[in-house]
Amino acid sequence: MDQIELCRTETQKHIDTVRRLIMVLVEQMLDRAMDHDASKLKPPELDGFVINTPKLKNLTYGSPEYHAVMAEMKESIDHHYKENTHHPEHWEEGIKGMDLIDLLEMIADWKAATMRHTDGDILNSIEINQKRFGYSNELKSILKNTIERYFK
Repeated sequence: MDQIELCRTETQKHIDTVRRLIMVLVEQMLDRAMDHDASKLKPPELDGFVINTPKLKNLTYGSPEYHAVMAEMKESIDHHYKENTHHPEHWEEGIKGMDLIDLLEMIADWKAATMRHTDGDILNSIEINQKRFGYSNELKSILKNTIERYFK
């Protein structure tokens, strides 16, 4: 086998390996897509979300009024965070405990949440959440880049 053929063979092996590894991630994302927030559809979360979700629609994310409604549904929210790894609150070490799959589900969740609010703005939410969760400017840029490239 000459050098060119050897290089092609080895490169094709690498390409195939990367494809298999990406498919592991894709399969995880498909599972997340199918199971996302299923815990909200049954007790103990359901009651709190049924009562309070309509109240949140016209509130600005991060406002005192928003936080007041969230406090009313603390039991539901605490359970929700415990059951769902795409929330930084799930992890003892916050966002640092998350992996890339969690982050991808999280940013999709944040975007969808802003679409439920009259004045929702995902880029503003990313700014607010940087203060809330203490993530770096680099991660903030990655989240914003993801929004700009895939969700605009």
